[in-house]
Amino acid sequence: MNGKEAGSLDRALAKVCELCPVCLHARHHQAGVIYNFVMNVEQEICPFCKAYERVHGKKAHEKRGN
Repeated sequence: MNGKEAGSLDRALAKVCELCPVCLHARHHQAGVIYNFVMNVEQEICPFCKAYERVHGKKAHEKRGN
């Protein structure tokens, strides 16, 4: 997180990723074409996935919870 708190814009962008059906599928199933797609897209292209990582400290494809 580069030592900074996530701002309101980051939280709003991360919320889109939290609700994104593609990212939700990747987080839940942890395998397959969609999972690989999210893994490859999240860092290079998607601003929502980048914000998700800044806010939650996890990649968009990583399982949430415990």
